[in-house]
Amino acid sequence: MNFSNSPVNLREAIKNLDSLPALPLIAQKLLALEINSDAGQRQMLNLIEQDPQILARVIGLANSPMLGTSRRIRSIGEAAIILGINRIKSVATSMALMATNAKPSTGSFNLQDLWIHNLGIAFATIAISKSMPRQNRPPDDNIFLAGMLHDIGYIALDYLDPYRSNELHTYLANSDGRTAMEIEKTLLEICHDELGAELAHHWNLPNEIISVIRYHHSPDAIDAPKDQPLIRMVYIAEKMLPSFGMNERVETGITDSDWEALGISPDKAEEIINQAAEQAGQAALFAANLG
Repeated sequence: MNFSNSPVNLREAIKNLDSLPALPLIAQKLLALEINSDAGQRQMLNLIEQDPQILARVIGLANSPMLGTSRRIRSIGEAAIILGINRIKSVATSMALMATNAKPSTGSFNLQDLWIHNLGIAFATIAISKSMPRQNRPPDDNIFLAGMLHDIGYIALDYLDPYRSNELHTYLANSDGRTAMEIEKTLLEICHDELGAELAHHWNLPNEIISVIRYHHSPDAIDAPKDQPLIRMVYIAEKMLPSFGMNERVETGITDSDWEALGISPDKAEEIINQAAEQAGQAALFAANLG
């Protein structure tokens, strides 16, 4: 990690495995777990119970108004019934990965703001999926994981070069109207989408999640996968929630073709945007209550 104002060569540093944050042990275990058996599911729930912070957040999510729970959930077993085993795994994994850089912030980068932003995008993306043809929808657990991890490039930047991370987030907080990507291209030699994808690759995350992290600002790029709707779903979600939770300004405007690419009629756009805003607002309250 760089604590001076001497710039790190980020493009080289992200290729150096020794310079990257290690995949947290609990995340390693969760990603490696097979949960298609009762034994595997019990092992996963026991693993989550051993981490008080993740346990509290999973149970808190199961109790949140977003899920309409009618009774108080008090255990990981009860949470699994509400959330489902696959979503429990993606929720716990994303929370473990988001805690990678959970050191006290000394600059303008605020991990809590990123946590709120990512959680809001995750639930906004789920709102989009509900209007898609069933056969086109990615699994809910993939949607949640992608939403929670799409901006982990900011974590990588703060880990590798805290000085320039602080500089970037100071610029973003006082944005002159430029998008985050435009500012990053001015200040850095590599933007958060590439940084995040490299970190995700280092962690051996699923290829679909790596693609979302890499192309969530550029779903129409020549080298972006064309058979992964989750990329455009996160792209749209960020446009629906500009600067939600943190100062990451994006290009405005969702086109009819964006909706149509997901099999959604543009006539449903206003309804989906309202649903996403409501879900994101509830997600923000949930995240804020957890601290």
